[in-house]
Amino acid sequence: MALAAISIAVLTIGRVGQRRAVLVAGVRAVLQLGLVALALRGVFAAPQFVVLMLAVMFGVATWTAARRLRGFSGAGRAVTLACAAGAVVAVGLICGLPVLDRSVRTLVAVSGIVVGGTMTAATLTGRRLLDGLRRRREEVEGWLALGATSRQAVAHIARDAASEALVPALDQTRTVGLVTLPGAFVGALLGGAGAVGAARFQIVVLVGLLCAESITAVSLAWLLGAPATLPEIETTGHRD
Repeated sequence: MALAAISIAVLTIGRVGQRRAVLVAGVRAVLQLGLVALALRGVFAAPQFVVLMLAVMFGVATWTAARRLRGFSGAGRAVTLACAAGAVVAVGLICGLPVLDRSVRTLVAVSGIVVGGTMTAATLTGRRLLDGLRRRREEVEGWLALGATSRQAVAHIARDAASEALVPALDQTRTVGLVTLPGAFVGALLGGAGAVGAARFQIVVLVGLLCAESITAVSLAWLLGAPATLPEIETTGHRD
C-alpha cells in the first residue's frame, strides 16, 4: 500500500493523469493473483483443467489488447490471430522439445509469460500503427493518389510499428543479468532450482518471447496494414 500511495502522490505532484489507473491496477493485481493461486492449485491437482486455464489466459490477453485498438475495424479478430500464431509457435517449441521439464507446471508458467508477451507486442504494434497512420495521413494519401494499393501506402508505417513494438523485449534480453534479474529466473531460484537451471529456464523464456512477439508484431502489422479507411485524427485532452 505504501508503494501505491507513493506512486499516486508522485503522479499527483507531477499532474500526470494516471492516478486512478495505478490504484485500480494495484487492487486488480492483488485480487487476480489471489484467484489465480487458487485456480492453479486446482489445475495442478487435476491437470485436465489446464486447457481451460490457458483459454482464460489467452482470452483475457487478446481482449485487453483489442480494446486498445478500437480505431481499427476488425481489431479483435486480427489481434486473436496474431497472438495465437506467436503463442502457438513459441510455446509449442519450448514445451515440445526436450529443453525444459515437460510438466503441467512448466506449460502453465511458459504459456503465461509468452501469452503476456504477445499481448504487449500486439498492443504496441497496433497503437504505433494507429499513431503513424494519423501522423502521416498526408503521406499515405499521397501514395494512394499515385496509384499505390492501401497495403503499399501503409507498408513503411506498418514495418516501423512492428519494429518499435519489439524494443522492450530486445532491451530486456540484451540487459538480462546486467540490469535486471527477470521474474522467471528469480522464481526458479526461489522454487529451489540451481543457478544454472534457473538461467537456462530464463534464457529459453527470453528467446521464446522474442520469437512469439516477433511473429505477433509482424502478423498484426500485416493484418491491419491495409485499412479500407484511414483513422480520423483525434484531439486528446487531459485524462485522470
